Amino acid sequence: MMDTMSNGGAGDMGVALLSRPALAVQVADALRELIMEGAIKSGEKIREKELTERFGVSRTPIREAMKILASEGLIELIPNRGAIISERSEEELADAFPVLAALEALAGEQAARRATDAELAEIVRLTVELRASLERQDRPHYFEINQAIHKAILVASRNETLMRSHATIAGLVHRARYQANLTRSRWEQALAEHERIAEALSARRADEVAALLKTHMMGKLAAILPGRGGPAD
Repeated sequence: MMDTMSNGGAGDMGVALLSRPALAVQVADALRELIMEGAIKSGEKIREKELTERFGVSRTPIREAMKILASEGLIELIPNRGAIISERSEEELADAFPVLAALEALAGEQAARRATDAELAEIVRLTVELRASLERQDRPHYFEINQAIHKAILVASRNETLMRSHATIAGLVHRARYQANLTRSRWEQALAEHERIAEALSARRADEVAALLKTHMMGKLAAILPGRGGPAD
């Protein structure tokens, strides 16, 4: 399905037939990619009829998919008006990213001390897969693996309060995190940062992991809003 959509391009409204199992999830995946790639812009209304034609499905899985994406903070469901792509102001992003960076830094510090060897090995494996995604120029898969790495670090922190707080803030900047890596130079820089994070985690250098994760997250803000990211320290 995803290959069919990628080949069609943002402006191609040809039908991309979907298989029946987990239909709403498949639609959510396809719609998420359109949003992340900027094919549907921030603040733009989602046109259900257009999507039913594009995906070859009824309105029901479209609406279920939108509920999934609303839970991720990517779209907003407005009573009696339908759904629009979430739009975050520069001020909202500038406020949210430092909080997210602090939470990620704490998660990394605690993961370095609390993770099992198997958990650390899995983060290293995912980081290797991250490089393979970049070399294939597979941005959706890269972002999926990237998110898996950050989640693995959070889980390894063994801190439920931190995880709940992180989920709230992360939903506000989900799309912005993807957009931060749209240029090749920033993409390669982000990968290099992940490789240093994985190496420091493996060595259980807790303070270094925390500093690297803070720099990594603030680098995303600087990529989105030049001049607003602050010093990468």
